[in-house]
Amino acid sequence: MFEYLGTIAPAPQMAWDCATGSGQAAIQLATVFDWVIATDASESQINQAEPHERVEYRVAPAEHSGLQSASFDLLMVAQALHWLNHNLFYPEVRRVLKKNGVFAASAYNLLRTDRPIKEIVRRYYYDTVGPYWPPERALIEQFRTIPFPFPERETPAFEIVADWKLEHLTGYLRSWSSTQRFIAATNQNPLDQIANDLEKAWGDPQRKRRIVWPLTLRVGVKTA
Repeated sequence: MFEYLGTIAPAPQMAWDCATGSGQAAIQLATVFDWVIATDASESQINQAEPHERVEYRVAPAEHSGLQSASFDLLMVAQALHWLNHNLFYPEVRRVLKKNGVFAASAYNLLRTDRPIKEIVRRYYYDTVGPYWPPERALIEQFRTIPFPFPERETPAFEIVADWKLEHLTGYLRSWSSTQRFIAATNQNPLDQIANDLEKAWGDPQRKRRIVWPLTLRVGVKTA
């Protein structure tokens, strides 16, 4: 996906990874672009980001970045567009992009894997910890309905793929904000509710299974 974005940007020179979190997308963009500025409103997130020789991390809100106007070939928002104030952020998008600069936003939701496991995870997502997701999470499920600043173009299909043991999957589910909110509210671990079913469906916990997250990528070009 990042290689593709490099091919449609006017030049593979300057990219802004907005709402970078701990910098996963920024590091990937740096394999394609000469220089990446990665910002996040959270100083603690920036402090956890992985250093890279072509990535400059800054603490700044998306809507008031302080970045130079008309200076970026690509502006990327990975798994964070639903958190932003679009009425304030999109003027900033228009301001910082060069003419023909690309705005790209990506998101993924539920994983896909072998059916019994996939159904257990789906039940956990909606029924067990569903009430503990923040309201903005619903926009991930309706990602293509989020307002967009430019006319959109078709993109290829992309996905994230991993080969995981059972411990990797349970660690991932434990990292969900809804899991942590459940624990904070009830002082109980919601994973206990699916542990037996998940272990039975998985079988040998050391067996690796293919986990896939289909990516939704939205792309638009600043033409004026």
